[in-house]
Amino acid sequence: MLGISFTGFLYTLFTGGALSWTYSLARLFLPWIGLISSTIALHSGEHVAMTLLVKLLPRPLVVLAAGATLAVIGTLAVLMMFYGWDFFSNARQSYMVSDSIQISYKWTTFAVPLTGAIIALHLVHGFALLEHFIDSDAVIEQAIHSNDNGAGSNAEQAVDSRVESSDPSSPQGDAVAREPRP
Repeated sequence: MLGISFTGFLYTLFTGGALSWTYSLARLFLPWIGLISSTIALHSGEHVAMTLLVKLLPRPLVVLAAGATLAVIGTLAVLMMFYGWDFFSNARQSYMVSDSIQISYKWTTFAVPLTGAIIALHLVHGFALLEHFIDSDAVIEQAIHSNDNGAGSNAEQAVDSRVESSDPSSPQGDAVAREPRP
């Protein structure tokens, strides 16, 4: 989407005219970018973390609140798939990008059930999705040690160093971190 918008900007800058299709095509990508980026944020634990509240609650209430959060996220995923599929299958319009380019509205509406499915797949990680079950000290230590070893992408390893155990009541709690990908 950024490339399309930048192309339109450069064309206008150099020629003084406007490309009629750049704005319309960029609008088609907006739902995809918004919805798919929300699944990435969920996988990183960004949208569902309420750190201050979690630090004030005792551990059993944190587990209860986390379970309720995951149930709400799961319900949202199911609703997005169910109603999103209906929205997708009933889309009959075509979107006019330019005089000669028409794109079916189904392409845009498919982002809704796909996002629901991706969110449901992320729920397989369970409690590891939520920020308060990640040992931030272990993540930092792993990033430092991986930098010393020079192995792989530090950003990728830091993201992958989530809590492996989905059992938040285990004695180790949130101190078990995954091994980085090779």
